[in-house]
Amino acid sequence: MQTDNELKELVKQKYGEIALQDKDTNASSCCGSSCCSLETANIMADDYATMEGYNADADLGLGCGLPTQYAKIKKGDVVIDLGSGAGNDCFIARHETGDAGKVIGIDFTPAMIAKARENADKLGYNNVEFRQGDIENMPVAGNTADVIVSNCVLNLVPNKDGVIKEIYRVLKPGGHFSISDIVLEGVLPANIQQAAEMYAGCVSGAIQKQVYLELITQNGFENLTIQKEKLISIPDDILSNYLTETEIAQFRASNTGIYSITVYAEKPLQAKSCCGPDCCN
Repeated sequence: MQTDNELKELVKQKYGEIALQDKDTNASSCCGSSCCSLETANIMADDYATMEGYNADADLGLGCGLPTQYAKIKKGDVVIDLGSGAGNDCFIARHETGDAGKVIGIDFTPAMIAKARENADKLGYNNVEFRQGDIENMPVAGNTADVIVSNCVLNLVPNKDGVIKEIYRVLKPGGHFSISDIVLEGVLPANIQQAAEMYAGCVSGAIQKQVYLELITQNGFENLTIQKEKLISIPDDILSNYLTETEIAQFRASNTGIYSITVYAEKPLQAKSCCGPDCCN
C-alpha cells in the first residue's frame, strides 16, 4: 500500500502530464487494450460549454459534476476553488461574483497553476488568482470565503477529513460549499483498489458515500443537501486492465455503485455551544 505522500506525488505527476494536453487529447487518450487513467477521468465529466463565463482553454474535461452551477454564488462573493486545474470553475465563478468579487484557485500541481495563470492573463482578469498549495493545508487565512467549490478532487486526497476541516476553517460563518466528487456504495475489487492509475483516475481513492456525508456533518456543517447524483459506469476495456472477464462479471453483478455526487452544506453563523459533559473541559 502506498503512503499518503506517494499517492500525492502520483497525482501530481499524472495531472502535471494532463496540464500539458488539451481537452481533445485527454478525451481520446484511451490506448486500445491498455486504457489509461485519463479516459477514466473523462467518462465522468459533465458539459460546461453552455455555462456563462466558460472558457474552452481552461476546460480539460476532468470533472465529475458542475459544482459552480449549484453553488449559489452572489455578486461580490469571495469564492475558492479547490483543485482548480486550468481555471475552468474559477472563470465561471468569476462571472457569477462579478468585478466586485474575488476568486482564488488552489492547486498543488505546478503545471496546472502555470496553465491557469496563463489563461487568466489572456482573459484580462485581475480578480482571479491561483495559489499553489495543498488543500489539506490551504494557503488561505481563516474565515475568508463566502463560497467554496471543487470538482472531483477530494477523492484524490488521502486525508479527506483534514480537507473538510480546512474547508470549515476557511469559510466565513454562514458561508457554504458546493462540491462534486466520487463516492462508493459497496466494495471495489482489490485489484482496482490497489491500482495507481485508478487512484489518479478518481476511482480507487473514493470512499463510501455514507462515510463521506458523515465526515461533513461531524465537522460541524449544517443543511447538507445532495444537489445532484449520477451513476458512473466504467467501460469493460478499462476494467480489463485490472480484472479478468470472470472478475468483471462478478463486479457487474455485485451491485457496487460508483457515483458522482454534488453536495451542498453550510458553516453555521455561530459555533455550536458545548452541551455535554464530555465535549469541553
